[in-house]
Amino acid sequence: MAGGIGSRFWPLSRTKKPKQFLDILGTGRTLLQQTFDRLKKVFPVENIFIVSNEDYKNLIVKQLPELKENQILLEPMRRNTAPCIAYANYKIQLEDPNAIILVAPSDHIILKENDFLDVVKKGLDFVATNDSLLTLGIQPNRPETGYGYIQINGDRSKVLDLNSSIRKVKTFTEKPNLEMAEVFLRSGDFFWNSGMFLWSLKSIVKAFEAYLPEVNTLFKEGLEFYNSPREAEFIAKTYPNCRNISIDYGIMEKAENVHVLCSDFGWSDLGTWGSLYDTLNKNQDNNAISGSNVLTYNTQNCIINVPDDKLTVIHGLDDYIIVESENILLICRKQDEQKIKNFVNDVKIEKGEDFI
Repeated sequence: MAGGIGSRFWPLSRTKKPKQFLDILGTGRTLLQQTFDRLKKVFPVENIFIVSNEDYKNLIVKQLPELKENQILLEPMRRNTAPCIAYANYKIQLEDPNAIILVAPSDHIILKENDFLDVVKKGLDFVATNDSLLTLGIQPNRPETGYGYIQINGDRSKVLDLNSSIRKVKTFTEKPNLEMAEVFLRSGDFFWNSGMFLWSLKSIVKAFEAYLPEVNTLFKEGLEFYNSPREAEFIAKTYPNCRNISIDYGIMEKAENVHVLCSDFGWSDLGTWGSLYDTLNKNQDNNAISGSNVLTYNTQNCIINVPDDKLTVIHGLDDYIIVESENILLICRKQDEQKIKNFVNDVKIEKGEDFI
C-alpha cells in the first residue's frame, strides 16, 4: 500500500512526493524501494502488487522498474485501506484463486530484517492451512500513544501455536492516552498494531462478503475489465461509489477468525518526525542532523533536516524539530509534533495548495 500523503512528515513529505518515495533514512533507497527489496526475498517479483494513487504512477515506475504495468494498481482518489485491498483481491484472483497474501504498508521501517522474514514465513504457513485473518503484532517496549494496540486473549486454551506466538485477538484499541498506554504495557496482553496482515485470498474475500459486501461487490464487478484497456475506466467509475473505510474498522474489528502473530523485529511505522529521530544516529549532543552545513550551539535532542547547500546555525534549542524543504521552514517542539497535521491544514486554507 503506497498511496498515503505522509502529512505528518511535512514539509519534507509533500502531496506531489510523499514520504514513501523519499530516501528519508539516508540509505540511498526510498522507503518504497526498501519495502520492495525486503519482500522480494520472500515473494517472486511478479507476485508483488503496488496499490497507490494515480498521481504517483511515474514515481513508482521510476523507482521500481522491475514491475510490469499490471502490477501497479492506481486509485483515482483516496478511500482508505479496505477498498485498496478489495481492488487487489480481484487482481490477484485472476493470477491465482488459491493465493496466500501479505498486505504491507510501503513506508515502515524494519531494523531486524531476517527476524521479519522468518515471521512472515511462519505467518504464511499458518494462513495456508487455517481460515484466519492474521495480523502482525509488535511487542511494545514503551507506552507509545501514537500506535493502535491489539489485545490478545489471555486464555491459554485459545493459543493456536505457542511456538509461533499466534494468539486469538480479543480487541483492537485505537491510540490511547499516556495513562492507558502505561496500563497496556504493564498488562503484557497488548501489542502494537503494525498494519500488516496475512491471509488466504479465499479467507479475505469471504470476510469482505460478510462485513463489507457493498465494497466487495463493486470490485467483483470488474473481473471482466481487470488487465484490459478498460480497467482504468472501470476503476474511475467505481471509486466515487466506494466507502472510505479502513480494513481494521471494516473487517478486523468485526470478524471472529482474527489472530495475531506476536513479533519483535525492530518495527516502526515511521509516522512522525519523533519516530524518525528514534531510529537515526545522534551526535554528542543527541542531535540527529541531516545536512552538511549545520552548526549548533547549546542545542540538544533535536532532529534537524536541511538541504546540504543551506548553511544553518542553531542556538539554544532543546528537543525541537527543525526542517527546511524547498520554500518551507518548520520549527516545532517534538512534544507538539501531533499538531503538524493542524499546521498543514491551516497552511492549505491560508496560503494555498502550493505549500502542501
